[in-house]
Amino acid sequence: MTPPSDPLTPERILEATEDVLRRYGPAKATVVDVARALGVSHGSVYRHFRTKAALREAVTGRWLTRTELALTEILHASAQPAPAKLRKWLETLFEAKRHKAGDDPELFATYEVLMGESTVIEKHIRELVGQLREMIEEGVTEGQFAVDDPAAAAQAVFDATARFHDPAYAADWQKPAIAAEFTAVTDLLLRGLRA
Repeated sequence: MTPPSDPLTPERILEATEDVLRRYGPAKATVVDVARALGVSHGSVYRHFRTKAALREAVTGRWLTRTELALTEILHASAQPAPAKLRKWLETLFEAKRHKAGDDPELFATYEVLMGESTVIEKHIRELVGQLREMIEEGVTEGQFAVDDPAAAAQAVFDATARFHDPAYAADWQKPAIAAEFTAVTDLLLRGLRA
């Protein structure tokens, strides 16, 4: 094999893995396919990711982290009051999931399979619920939310909006009424949190 012109990095491997998963799907994609796409030996890939499972876990984590970063920006936007911040956060989560499902359906379907076999999804959910808790606590401090247990409220908000971020509901996300349904649920939740 001809050595690649760019150094082999975990990021390059993850990008190639996404392409391979998109092309072959999770059942047929192999580390050898990833190595071939990079023009390296499969041993070179294994130097960065010890197992196929570790590589799949990393690519799933990378995909989820993109959404987390966008949501973290909203969380730390200090100029907005908590209710506006929470609404924007929920909208951003919904739009991120909708775009992933609609813009790249092959890769989205692949990630649905990978998430079923990954432990990073649990970490991702804990991160999202933690961000919700922070916003709710901020709203309590501002006097905007009347919540006795912000952690329980955060979990309730996450669960109540599952239809708008859980991949199991992806087929609903392109329906014409989905935006109005999202707004109705968000409005109801915000009214329920208000002081």
